[in-house]
Amino acid sequence: MATRNPQTQAKRARELAVREKRERKRARKAELAEMRAAGIDPYAETTESESTEPDEDAEPTVDDAA
Repeated sequence: MATRNPQTQAKRARELAVREKRERKRARKAELAEMRAAGIDPYAETTESESTEPDEDAEPTVDDAA
């Protein structure tokens, strides 16, 4: 039985990685298209869930009288 050339194994690994990346990209594009079709802007700056969370940059208020 012949052994596989390491270059061939590396090439197959690269091809597999590229194929998987393309599949992930297609899935992401399909997901975004579904969101747009439903009337949701996938690239909106703020969403309702983000607007209800407290601002991390805001300084906490401290009661000096307490």
